[in-house]
Amino acid sequence: MVAGPIIIGAGPSGLAVAASLSRLSIPSMIIERSNDIADLWQHHTYDRLSLHLPKQLCQLPHLPFPTHFPTYPSKNDFLHYLHSYALHFSLKPLFNHTVVSASFDASCSLWRVITLSESGESTVLPEVVEFMSRWLVVATGENAEPVMPEMKGREMFHGSVLHSSEYKNGMEYKDKKVLVVGCGNSGMEMCLDLCEHGAIPFLSVRTGVHVLPREILGTSTFKLAMKLMKWLPLRMVDKVLVMVAKLVIGDTEKYGLKRPQMGPLELKNLTGKTPVLDVGALSFIKDGTIKIVPEVESLTCNGAKFVDGRELTFESVLFATGYTNNVPSWLKEEHDHHQLCSNGWKGEKGLYYVGFTRRGLLGTRIEADKIAFDIAGNWKNKLQHY
Repeated sequence: MVAGPIIIGAGPSGLAVAASLSRLSIPSMIIERSNDIADLWQHHTYDRLSLHLPKQLCQLPHLPFPTHFPTYPSKNDFLHYLHSYALHFSLKPLFNHTVVSASFDASCSLWRVITLSESGESTVLPEVVEFMSRWLVVATGENAEPVMPEMKGREMFHGSVLHSSEYKNGMEYKDKKVLVVGCGNSGMEMCLDLCEHGAIPFLSVRTGVHVLPREILGTSTFKLAMKLMKWLPLRMVDKVLVMVAKLVIGDTEKYGLKRPQMGPLELKNLTGKTPVLDVGALSFIKDGTIKIVPEVESLTCNGAKFVDGRELTFESVLFATGYTNNVPSWLKEEHDHHQLCSNGWKGEKGLYYVGFTRRGLLGTRIEADKIAFDIAGNWKNKLQHY
């Protein structure tokens, strides 16, 4: 039996909870399916990625970013910070353990977590291991598995097809026509990267999108929104953001980027769809280097057909279609996982969620401390009972 909570996932969320627990002298066990911390950041993000929000809004609890880091730390900066964070709090996850099942055993009021442990040697079969604890913290996040949509004609297409999780940089795409499907932050930034490497990107936009400047008059747009929220209702803040965005970056609808009827903050709260914070792609859209095209109807042998009837040729297709969580595949609970994840950090019977409330790293920081203090309130008495 594990002395303290079992934490599933050694990304920022899992590390944050473990660190918050350690400050309260509560041990924990972090179980991670990969061979290092922050697997998504290390192996499934593109090279030019940096934090879109200022570092003060992205630091984990109880350890700020180094003062010499830039305002918007790069991917490598962030990974360095996470490794330093784990070292600072003496966090040592159990790596190469894939959770296949987690269920609550009512007969003993404990969580049973079953994993497959892999040694890394192809000749050695995975070992089944069981762990038990009074508390289970789900920290695998919203981005556990890439979403690759079904698309008519994909098997016909002769070019390369990748998800954004496999894309590193645009070096191999020089002078090639590339279709990027998905107009979120990843899709826009991949198009920017393709431009900088001499490729010819086309961006497929299916629905409306809010594009905002990353900063307004030298202040982070998100930080400005947080300040306004203290004084104004959400819909009024949305109106201010859209109005200021039009003044700073112009009317994006002129370039094929129609804004949704719902404001950017309300849309994120209700659907999880994050507004795009422009880091340079918009200027390439304005000058026509990045070409906006509508929704893809189907792929063809040498390109794509769009819903407006046009057909264009492409050498590659990149899907920037996001990620989903994989919790329902292994957490054996009767409740609606999506509702539990989005409603907050605390479930029932010692079950906790962190990193699922669509509030990014700032939300993780808040939730981690809440979870740690909630567990601290009863863990000693219950352990003594056993």
